[in-house]
Amino acid sequence: MADNLERVAADSSAEIAEKGRFEVDPHFVTLVTASAYERDAPELRRLLKGLHPADLADVVEQLPEEALKRLFRLIGPELPSAFLADVEWEIREKVLELLPADYVGRALGELDTDDAAAVAADLDEDKLEQALAAADDETRLAVEQGLAADEDTAGRLMQRELVAAPEFWSVGDAIDYMRSDETELPETFFELYVVDPGFRPVGAVPLSTLLRAGRETKLTEIMRPPQALIKAEMDQEEVAFVFQKYHLASAPVVDEAGRLTGVVTIDDVVHVISDESEEDLLKLSGVSDANQSDSVAKSIRARAPWLGVNLFTGIASASVIALFGASIEKVVALAVLMPIVASVGGNAGTQALAVAVRAIASRDLTAANAFRHIWRELFTGFCNGLMMALLLALVAGVWFRNPGISLAVGLAVIINLTAAGLAGILVPLTLRRFGADPAVSSSVFVTFVTDFTGFLGFLGLATVILG
Repeated sequence: MADNLERVAADSSAEIAEKGRFEVDPHFVTLVTASAYERDAPELRRLLKGLHPADLADVVEQLPEEALKRLFRLIGPELPSAFLADVEWEIREKVLELLPADYVGRALGELDTDDAAAVAADLDEDKLEQALAAADDETRLAVEQGLAADEDTAGRLMQRELVAAPEFWSVGDAIDYMRSDETELPETFFELYVVDPGFRPVGAVPLSTLLRAGRETKLTEIMRPPQALIKAEMDQEEVAFVFQKYHLASAPVVDEAGRLTGVVTIDDVVHVISDESEEDLLKLSGVSDANQSDSVAKSIRARAPWLGVNLFTGIASASVIALFGASIEKVVALAVLMPIVASVGGNAGTQALAVAVRAIASRDLTAANAFRHIWRELFTGFCNGLMMALLLALVAGVWFRNPGISLAVGLAVIINLTAAGLAGILVPLTLRRFGADPAVSSSVFVTFVTDFTGFLGFLGLATVILG
C-alpha cells in the first residue's frame, strides 16, 4: 500500500490529465490526510507541490475537518491563492477562517475581480475588514464594487478586467496597446470592445478576427455589434440563458447609463448553469439546500419541511382508502393491486414533471405553446396508460381469476396515468403562474394527485364493478 501511495503522490496535474482521469486518486487524498494528521509539513509540501489549483481544491474538499485544519495551520499561507476560486463555498468558508488576513488580502489581489468578490463574500465582517486593510487600493476598490452588487446577479458575476479601445483606433493601435508593458491585460479574454467617448460599447472584435486583419484596418471596419448587453442587475440565471441562446464566449456588462463596466465570461456561466441545475434537482426532491459538509441539524432543516407537507398529502390519500374499507375486507386482491396503480401513476407523473420543469427552465415552454405541451402530455399519459392497463389487467386476471378485478385495475391505470400526465405539466405551470418556483414543490403535489386518483379510481371502480 505504501508503494502505491508513493506512486500516486508522484502524479502531477499534467499526468492526471494525460491519463484521462481528471480527478484526484482517493489514495492520494488518504496520503495527504495521513501527513496532515502527523503534522508532516515537508511531506505536505512535496505532495501538493505542482498541483493544478482545481486539483488542489478537489483534495481540500475531500479532507476530514481535522485534517483540513492541520493542513492549513501548517502550510496554508504557502498554497497558491488560485485554488480559493475553485473550492466549494461551504468548504471555502472554513478554509478562510484558517488563513491569515494578510494572505487573504494578497489573494484577493491575485484573483480575477469576479473570483475575488466571490471569495470576499465568504469572509465574516471582521476578517474581510482585516483582509482589505492588507490589500492594495485597487484590490480594495474592486472587491467593494463587487460586493455592492446583489448576489446572483451579473454585477457580482462579472470581472472588471477587460480590453477596450476607442472607435478611431486601428488594428495596429490595438495590438501595440495590448503588447505594451504598461498594459495590464486580463488573464483570459476573448474580445476587444470598441467604445465611444462615453465609454459605451458600440462593437466587439473577436481576437481571432483581430489577428487576421491588417495593421492599418480600422476597428470599426471589422467589429460586430454586441450580441447582448448585460445589465449589472440581471439575474445570473438570465445571463446563462443569454449565453446559451446566442452561443457567447463573453458578453459586456453595462451600468444604467450604458457605460461598459465589466465582462462576463463563459467559465463563470458554466458554474452558474451547474449550480442552477443542482439547485433545481434538489428542489424537485423536496430539499431546499444540501452540501457535503452539512451537519445533521442543517440536513434536517433542509429536508423536514417538505417531508411534513408530504405527510399531510399522504394522510389525505390514505383517507380515500378508509372510505372503501368494507370493499377491501371483502376482496383482499384490492389491497394487493392498489399500490401498483399508485406507483405506476407516480412514476408517470415524475416523468412528465421532469420534462415540464426542464422546458420551463430552458424557456421552451411558454404561454404561446403551453396548450400544445399540455395536449402532448395528456395523450402520452393516455397511451401509456392503455398499454400498462392491458398488461396489468392480464396479470391480475391470471393471478386472481376475476374478470371484474381485471377490468377495474385496467380502467384505473388508464385514468391514473392520464391524470399523471396532466398533473406533471399543469402543477408546475400553475405554480409559475402564481409567481412560485415550479421546481420547489411540484413533486409533492404531483405525487398527491397520482396517489389520490389511483386509490379513488381503483377502489371506486372495483366497488361499482364487483358490487
